Amino acid sequence: MVSLLIILGQAAVGASLAKMGAGISAALVVIGAAFGIGRIGSHAMESMARQPEAAGDIRSGMVVAAALIEGAAFFALVICFLILFV
Repeated sequence: MVSLLIILGQAAVGASLAKMGAGISAALVVIGAAFGIGRIGSHAMESMARQPEAAGDIRSGMVVAAALIEGAAFFALVICFLILFV
């Protein structure tokens, strides 16, 4: 009976570590996506200031790149939540 309690206790510690790992990885995903989108916006504004005639092309490229980063971040968050709840 005592060995069963030890095994269940170790499983609970492993589950809490998995939840902590999923939380940390979700935070890293959000931080990384925010940093990437911020850099895209910063460099797009800088390039639009240098070449105002190309602002439309730069803006559309910026939106596409930001959408791709958002999609990758959303996929990573879904994986983190799957780790958390499954």
